Order: sequence, then C-alpha cells, then structure tokens
Amino acid sequence: MRRTGVTAAFAAATLLFVSGCSDDGGDGPLLGRTPGTPSSSAKKGGDGPSASPSRSAPPKKGTAKVVATVAQKLSAPWGVVELPDGDLLVALRDEGKVVRIGGEDGKRTELGSVPGASPGGEGGLLGIAVSPTFGADRMLYAYFTTESDNRVARMIYDERRPAGQQLGAPDTILKGIPKGTLHNGGRIAFGPDKMLYVGTGESGDRGLAQDKDSLGGKILRMTPDGEPAEDNPSPDSVVYSYGHRNVQGLAWDKQKRLWAAEFGQDTWDELNLIRPDGNYGWPEVEGRGKDGEAAERGFVDPVEQWKTSEASPSGIAIVDGSVWMAALGGERLWRVPLDGTRPVAEPQEFFVGKYGRLRTVQASDDGTLLLTTSNTDGRGDPKGQDDRILRLKVS
Repeated sequence: MRRTGVTAAFAAATLLFVSGCSDDGGDGPLLGRTPGTPSSSAKKGGDGPSASPSRSAPPKKGTAKVVATVAQKLSAPWGVVELPDGDLLVALRDEGKVVRIGGEDGKRTELGSVPGASPGGEGGLLGIAVSPTFGADRMLYAYFTTESDNRVARMIYDERRPAGQQLGAPDTILKGIPKGTLHNGGRIAFGPDKMLYVGTGESGDRGLAQDKDSLGGKILRMTPDGEPAEDNPSPDSVVYSYGHRNVQGLAWDKQKRLWAAEFGQDTWDELNLIRPDGNYGWPEVEGRGKDGEAAERGFVDPVEQWKTSEASPSGIAIVDGSVWMAALGGERLWRVPLDGTRPVAEPQEFFVGKYGRLRTVQASDDGTLLLTTSNTDGRGDPKGQDDRILRLKVS
C-alpha cells in the first residue's frame, strides 16, 4: 500500500477531518476515485423543519450512487482514515490490526497490531484518527477495548519499516473508559479546533451516562496529549457532553458545529447537535420522549430521530449541508438535509437492505463519501465479497 514518494506529499498536505432517487446503481468499478419512516421533526419539543430554507440550504431530495469498490473481503472493519494521497487506514475490530489500502490499486499492507486490544462482543479495535500535525509527527490515534477498559492511545506510524511492524509502542493518553459486551462507543476524531473528540457508551450500566465523574455515556474533548481542553465545561475534566447511551458518529459542519449519532434502546435512535455541557437525557428519556418530554425536563432534544428498526446509527459525515448517517440494524444510508441546524425535509433513505449493515461513512476531500459494510461483525449475513469499502457520489 505504501507508494514511493508519498512521504513528501504527506508533509505538504493538510488533512480534512470529519469523521434518493438514485440507489439503483451497480457496485461500480473496482477501485478508483470520482472527482470533484415518517420523520418526527415536527413533533412537540423538536426543532422542526425550517419554514423558509435559506438559499444555501441543500435540496430536499438528494442522490447517492456507488461508483467504486475500494476494498473487499475485510474482516469487521470499523474506523477509517483517508490519507492525503487517497490511501486508507482501516481498523479491523476483531483482529486488532490496522491495514493500509491503496486508494488506486487496492494493495493491502498490514501496519501492525495494537497491543492490548481485546476483542469481544462490540469491543475491540474501534475508531482511529491521525493527528492534526501528521505530516510532521506521524501519530496515529486508536480507541480500543482491553481486558479492563476502553482507552485511547497514540502510536508513531513508520511506513519505512517492514509490513506488520510499522506501528510504534502505544502511548496511552486516556484510560478508564467503561467497557462492556455492548455499548463501547468508539468513534474518535479531531475537530476544527485540533482537539480530540471521543464518543463513548455507558457499557450497559445506564447510570453512568448521567454521572459526570464517569467517562461512560459521554462525548469527551481533550488535547492531543489527552489533557482536558482548557475551555471545556469543567477545565479539569475531559467530559464535554453527557446523558448519551452509545455514541458512534461524530462530524462537524462548515460552521464548526459538532453533530453526533447515537443508539437508542427500543424506541428512538438520535441525531444530535452537541452543546458544551449539554445533557442528552439517557436513561431518563429516549429521543424526544412522549410529547417533547426531553425538552420539558431540561434535556437537549435530538434534531432528528428514527425508529430503532430503521437505524441503529454508527458513523456520520456531512457533505454540502446534509448529514449522511450509516445504519447497522436498519441496513441503509440516511440523508438529512439541513438549513443551519434545522432539517429542511424528511430524512431520505438509500440502499435499503442492498449492502447489509453499514458502519462507517467518511467524507473525502473530493466531495465523495466512503462507506463501509459491517456484515462480518457477528450480527450480519456476510456475502462473498464482504466486508467492503464503497465510494459514493452524492448530492
């Protein structure tokens, strides 16, 4: 996967971080890049659609088409990072390994295993991210489950070393995130402020979500060294928002607002606009609750919500004013067009059941989306080419 001459390109490049009417396209060519249920948003307590969308708002209806298969036959892929030259770094949850996929030729190279990663249930090697100064420091960050907890560590990535030995010793920057068979969270991403954001789950212990002394059921915000950001709600804590059940999607819009997707239990999955020190209600309320119960009780309402059978959301990405959300149990890709912070139309679904469970959606700097399937994670029905990474052209 490593091509000669790419180091200089890394050093000169700037990374952009995140994380239908045309769903009948085929799988598209192997590899390659392409250039440049009823909505509840009008219910009481919700933001509701904007009555007069601004000229910059995206259209109410969009399109999504698979134009390439970037990789296939992956084992439980979870986190994905796109490098400046178009190559991908992919975390394999159950193997505890990071692999590099050539963006043009599909060549696969193993970077190495993450020491201490202990897969089981929904745990293992989950989200990955590269530092804001990757061209200079070559730091790869990983969120993973150990025998005792979930944690975040960083490792130097040296592609000059032999395959399988390219990851340095892990430097743990945050530990003690509760682990469980379920609800381990796992998404990590650097924001526009160059702080590291981490989505966690409450590990099945509901009370942790409301406990600010626990790292479970939270969105965390920290420096690249793992220290609390000085302008956090509490300057001595990495907790940024709380009352979450299981956060697996993080993305920023052009106005640098943070959005997150999280799993509900039996009733509502959520897309949330994240406020510092916001309380998102779990386990006191799920979604907006009955008749806008969340807002009435002082919790932050979701911007949009779905029946759990239609979503079970994981990764999200934002392209041209629309949130794109991958659904696991719902086996579809959702599009939510926004005018600022308000939906302008009902959520739109694509690829329903066509590719099975969908885990990660990642925006590329050419305007396309990367979408991973998650059919080999123990809950899907894998086909011969699963799991896959697909490239989408969207509007």
